[in-house]
Amino acid sequence: MGADREIAIEVVYALPDRQEVVPLRVPTGTTVKAAVGLSGLAERHPEIAGETMATGIYGRSVPGETVLSAGDRVEIYRPLLADPKQARRRRVARRPV
Repeated sequence: MGADREIAIEVVYALPDRQEVVPLRVPTGTTVKAAVGLSGLAERHPEIAGETMATGIYGRSVPGETVLSAGDRVEIYRPLLADPKQARRRRVARRPV
């Protein structure tokens, strides 16, 4: 592979206490799903090995078939533990009047 046919990207997985950032050089035309596989993060974190993990590029949700561009930051999103709207309602209900 020639350097002109590769792009530099990052794959990121945020945990509650830290984030893992994996810089990669991948062939032009690489998809989000392929980049996640190449990052090795699924081997270190089995919870993201499934097909159902949400992904995004710079905070914008994208499907795994999205083709990457140079400089993209692929983000692997953990599932929400609580519905944000429900959590806010509970917080408001607990406030002293």
